[in-house]
Parts: sequence; structure tokens; C-alpha cells
Amino acid sequence: MMLEDDFTYVLRKALRGLSLSPAEAAGRAGLSEQRVLSFSRGYFDPFVARELGNALGLNAAAFAAHMEYHPAALASPYIRRLILPFGEEHVNAWLVSKADTHLLFDSGDDKTSCAEEIDKIGLEPDAIFLTHGHPDHISGMAAFPAPKFGPLIAGASHLDPGAKITLGDLKLCAIDFSGHFTPSLGYLIEGLDRPVLVAGDAIFAGSIGGCDAAVYQETIARIKGAISGLEDETVILPGHGPPTTLGEERVGNPFLA
Repeated sequence: MMLEDDFTYVLRKALRGLSLSPAEAAGRAGLSEQRVLSFSRGYFDPFVARELGNALGLNAAAFAAHMEYHPAALASPYIRRLILPFGEEHVNAWLVSKADTHLLFDSGDDKTSCAEEIDKIGLEPDAIFLTHGHPDHISGMAAFPAPKFGPLIAGASHLDPGAKITLGDLKLCAIDFSGHFTPSLGYLIEGLDRPVLVAGDAIFAGSIGGCDAAVYQETIARIKGAISGLEDETVILPGHGPPTTLGEERVGNPFLA
């Protein structure tokens, strides 16, 4: 499946986070500016990726292999991915179910598309959990009568990091994933066949959400701290792009490997 961020986005996010121009990155890496510019425009070179990775604090081996990185497809009877319109792109919502408990995570960029997809499935969410306040994640929540939870989001009951909620057989713990947007929450779900982490825009397959320089290093440290005690088999459900697992990200994500 296609990643949300290809290698050019990884470079762009690292440069943004470090407040570096391509020329400054080239100088750090001992590369010509032209090679870095070519790379940034889509010409992949594993040598350039490795040198840039070393210079920018990324995992050099993961960045050098990023062109070939694709997490394995997720097959789970408990998880449904809703791929919703977001301008010319897409945003995810996730429906996680166990027995008669159905939880919706995020709600799309418009008022109707998420509800329309849920109607096709024929299930009514028991609760809505929102990861952060960007419009592409919260705009559809009013279409659902279920109780809503999230971090400082109008119309939802506020949750702080560390909050725990049990619904049916599912246990949720809110995790601080602020940085790309502040405040942001991830949701660690237990009670399925393996742990599941709804990550919002904090983690993508092979990447992270973009961060300003003021919070970039802190954000990476926060994410690494949050996932440090989790098992490799933990499924990660990102706000954009395909699902992945923590074990795959520990090898293939240049920011987290």
C-alpha cells in the first residue's frame, strides 16, 4: 500500500523540524546542494539518503531503504479503515469493534462522508474518540449521537493523557502525542487479539506528522517514550496512510528506528 509520506516528505519534515535549508543540509552531509535538491524533487539515491540521515538525526539505514518500505497489509476482523475524502487526498477514520462494542476514532474532513461510510457497514458507534483538533479529523463528529471524547475539542468531553476508559471488552488509555498539533492524543486499545494504538497524525507508516522547529525534537522524544514499552506486534492506526505495526516502524521509520 502507498505510504502517506514518501522519502521527499521525510526529508521535508526533517528540514522543517531542524530549520535547515537544503543547502545547509547538504553542507552537514558533505553532499553537493544539487544532489540534495535532486533527492528532494524525487530522485531517490540510497547513498544520499544515508548521508542525509546521518546528518539530520534520522536512522540512516531506514532512510536508505525507505523507497522499498511498505508495511504488511493488516487483516483483522476487529478493525475497519474508513478512507475519507480530504481535498484531493484522503484521511482515515477507524472503526474498532469487539462483540457489541463499536468505537469510532476520528470522523473525517466534512459533515457527511464518515457517517455515510458507517451507514454502509450498518453499525452504530458506541463512542467517538478524537485524536486532535484539525478539521480533517473532527468535522464529521456531529453526525453521530454517540458520546464524544478528545483533547480540548468543542463538543467532546475532554480527556487528559493517562485517562482510562473501559467500554465493553475494550480498555483504552489516552497517550500524549502533542507536537504536530497540541494537544493531541493517541489511544492504546487492549482487549483485542493484540494491542492497537490509534496514532492520529503523530505516527505514519515510515514517517511522523510534521512539526515546527520549536517542538520537533521534543515531539520525537515524546513519541519514542510513549511507544518504548509497547510490543512489536502492536498495530498502529495512523490518521493518514496505511496501518502498520510497531515492529515494522522500529525498523523502517527513519524518525523512530
